[in-house]
Amino acid sequence: MKFRVIIFTAISALFRNKMRTLLTALGLIIGVAAVIVSVGMGNGAKAQVMAQIASMGDNVILIFAGSVNRGGMTSGAGGAGTLTADDAMALERDVPALELVSPGATGGSRVAAGNQNWSTKIYGASPEYFDIRRWTFTQGGPFTDRDVKTSAKVCVIGNTVATQLFGEPELSLGQTIRIKKVPFTVIGLLGVKGADARGQDQDDTVVMPYTSAMKRVMGTKTLSIINVSAVHGANIPVVVQQITDVLNQRHHIGGDRDADFKVLSQEEIAQMATATSKIMGLLLTIVASVSLVIGGIGIMNIMLVSVTERTREIGIRMAIGARGSDILLQFFIEAITLSCLGGLTGIAVGLGSANLVSNFAGMPVLITSGPILLAFGVSALVGVTFGFYPAIKASSLDPIEALRYE
Repeated sequence: MKFRVIIFTAISALFRNKMRTLLTALGLIIGVAAVIVSVGMGNGAKAQVMAQIASMGDNVILIFAGSVNRGGMTSGAGGAGTLTADDAMALERDVPALELVSPGATGGSRVAAGNQNWSTKIYGASPEYFDIRRWTFTQGGPFTDRDVKTSAKVCVIGNTVATQLFGEPELSLGQTIRIKKVPFTVIGLLGVKGADARGQDQDDTVVMPYTSAMKRVMGTKTLSIINVSAVHGANIPVVVQQITDVLNQRHHIGGDRDADFKVLSQEEIAQMATATSKIMGLLLTIVASVSLVIGGIGIMNIMLVSVTERTREIGIRMAIGARGSDILLQFFIEAITLSCLGGLTGIAVGLGSANLVSNFAGMPVLITSGPILLAFGVSALVGVTFGFYPAIKASSLDPIEALRYE
């Protein structure tokens, strides 16, 4: 029997039962669409996190105050209180691969202007902080080293704070805001950054000289963080180790004593930030893969039913000269055609669903060719795998017994 005749016969058999064919392929359609959407959501979330990490700046390394054990009691993260401005100066002096260093003090407070008030994050830093973070200004500019030395009552504010206090961010420059009854003059309006890798609004902040933050707002003598950036092309793990060595020496860390600080590179921050999205993407992909397997079982089930229903037809075809290999090929082609149609339809449904999720749910979805080809390839493989047994069963029927079948 000619190959094209076999193909025509197989496809004609599928389209004689359009509803059954559609319902059989539905499992594959849903599975392929689910794979495309789930992988796209995972890629979109990862891309968004990486963009947020990139907004931190280039080659950024963060040194956090750690915890400390006193009398059998361990303080929380940042409770050690051992990072100082002298540590920052030592890093700048003793680690040649560092380009910029900015001491930091963080806290939260309610800020007020006129009859408006707003709870926000207070961040103390040096002028280098804005270069480390690649943070531009919409209006005004940063404070100076002199402001740091004199603990000046000046600050720059993010777009969210400016909007909440003044309505129009452009009206904030030169205004006075009160933080814990201390007046600060707004000398700069920061450019919009958006959310960070943890989903927190980076524009909801007030940045001032770290000495002003420590002395006038937080009442502390130690830093909570030191921001540094390495020179372009530096070996970041080596720089991290050099930072650790300098601080270990200054803080007399050795033996069984745990470090009272924590050093995180940009890469480590990215890995921590994307860990959750990777797990969720994996779980969604597993669920989608189960749908594909269920779709394959559906194909095998319907093909077995089809063999039973068409037993007499198979007997007649064998009686007039069709070989077992022809019957095998026909049913095999039916299964593959069914799975490929399901795969193609699933791709269309998946792309449409991804657009709906992106446009209406506001979730980032990044579709690439890889998941599409993978989903279609798996659907075709499902057709080959689960269509093989029914095809073998049909080709092995005894012609005489098949002709007797009612």
